[in-house]
Amino acid sequence: MKKEELTLVQEWDKTFAKSEKVDHRKVTFVNRYGITLAGDLYTPKNAEGRLPAVAVCGPFGAVKEQCSGLYAQILAERGFITLAFDPSFTGESGGNVRYMASPDINTEDFMAAVDCLSLMDNVNEDRIGILGICGWGGMALNTAALDTRIRATVVSTMYDMTRVNAKGYFDSEDSEEARYEKKKAMNAQRLADLRNGTYQLGGGVVDPLPEDAPYFVKDYYAYYKTPRGYHVRSLNSNGGWNVIGCESFINQPILQYSNEIRSAVMIMHGDKAHSFYFGKDAYENMIKNSKYTDNKEFVVIPGASHTDLYDQTDIIPFDRIEAFFTKYLNA
Repeated sequence: MKKEELTLVQEWDKTFAKSEKVDHRKVTFVNRYGITLAGDLYTPKNAEGRLPAVAVCGPFGAVKEQCSGLYAQILAERGFITLAFDPSFTGESGGNVRYMASPDINTEDFMAAVDCLSLMDNVNEDRIGILGICGWGGMALNTAALDTRIRATVVSTMYDMTRVNAKGYFDSEDSEEARYEKKKAMNAQRLADLRNGTYQLGGGVVDPLPEDAPYFVKDYYAYYKTPRGYHVRSLNSNGGWNVIGCESFINQPILQYSNEIRSAVMIMHGDKAHSFYFGKDAYENMIKNSKYTDNKEFVVIPGASHTDLYDQTDIIPFDRIEAFFTKYLNA
């Protein structure tokens, strides 16, 4: 497939320190829509033979220089080849118009990352897993239901982006009337964008932070708007998605066949996260009426907030993640 020529930053510009235990390089690959994606490939130093590999993405509106890269680098320190990538239309990846999202295309992005890893000479193509964070946790689970090559999936502090778009936070807007008003506003925005010749951004994490902001908004601010996690290419750190960027999520549910996933899945969530119900319900729906429950796990991390599982390495259970991937990628 012909690749688009992307402009990739070669110097280290991550929100985390570079490890001396791994090698790092930029890679590009193409999804089935012809969009060229950019990724950071992390390989254990002095690695020999064909190793197990993990593709990593998320959160929704973040870039690979943030926590997906952190996860990837730490797993590479532990012996896996890892690929942290930017989804279509975001970060260093290709695709126009920018800052759009699609349940289908974003699921395909994960499958294309599996393609990329499978074709590498130093990867064992029968030992590939994926890891999704936040909104990309839901995408990872959706990918696992579709891609039979995936041997193991880890879902961290997940969002179901179709559910939150259709029903609002905590399902507080779950009515036909509320959905109609959302769709009406987005359709009006489509025409406004065409008349203006540009797409209106919805705004990233609110800044300045109101004193009465909900806890989870403060949680996001503490990551995306401070030196802890700010990145110049991150949508959430800056102008956010287009107002109409997630329009199709309103009536296109993902996870419809999650209870048919035969490969191993571990969903992990902090019990103080506002998003905890997404992970809990996703796990329950995945095992409901399923014949494949023996290799499914739900890990509750006491006291952890949503963004604690972005980058707090003393809270993220990396030992457990490593053990899970080691077990099921070697099975």
